[in-house]
Amino acid sequence: MDSGSHPAAGEEYNMEAYKREFIEFMVDCQVLKFGDFVTKSGRKTPFFVNTGYYRTGSQLKKLGEYYAQAIKERFGLDFDVLFGPAYKGIPLSVTASIALSDLYGKDVRYCSNRKEVKDHGDTGILLGGPIMDGDKVVLIEDVTTAGTSVRETIPLLKAQAENAQAIGLVVSVDRMERGTGEKSALQEIEETYGLKTTAIVTMAEVVECLYNRPYNGKVYIDDTIKAAIDAYYETYGVKEA
Repeated sequence: MDSGSHPAAGEEYNMEAYKREFIEFMVDCQVLKFGDFVTKSGRKTPFFVNTGYYRTGSQLKKLGEYYAQAIKERFGLDFDVLFGPAYKGIPLSVTASIALSDLYGKDVRYCSNRKEVKDHGDTGILLGGPIMDGDKVVLIEDVTTAGTSVRETIPLLKAQAENAQAIGLVVSVDRMERGTGEKSALQEIEETYGLKTTAIVTMAEVVECLYNRPYNGKVYIDDTIKAAIDAYYETYGVKEA
């Protein structure tokens, strides 16, 4: 991954303000870390995104606002349901649907699935609003997905309403890694399911924002970390045609 030349500290550079603010927000919440980690897939990585560190009401409120901005920018507001697959997608669908209402006056239903079907009280497999015929649905998740939850979610939506249509997927960070083939996981999802996809930020944007640029008196991506990130993408990054 080549993020290009990075401006010196204090210089302006071309990145949307909300993207830069979101990257700094992740650092503040200790969601974005640099060092030596191992991903769920067993890959050794010099960076790690752990959305479990969003833990307070104010953090979730801001997170929802960043998601809402990314959703509006990529998909517009012509949809009916924001669906967050269990479990991490549940609070994401709630906070982002609130933010869509607060920021843009767009009232969408939030919806999530249960891992087990409930047979009493509020029965069924869904939490929140129902999926109805003709609904346009945007899926919301934490970081780049391998597509597992998408494969599980689309049949679930169709089982609720045959003509419901999943139109998009939004994640917080695109790790920009290969999926099962040579393309990125998000590219594979777009091609396989006909979904538009987007992320609040990509790892290239993270590097652009933080490389040799102090934030709160600390450089989070110095030359050593940058070299490790470049080496990681040499192995696991999407190969250019």
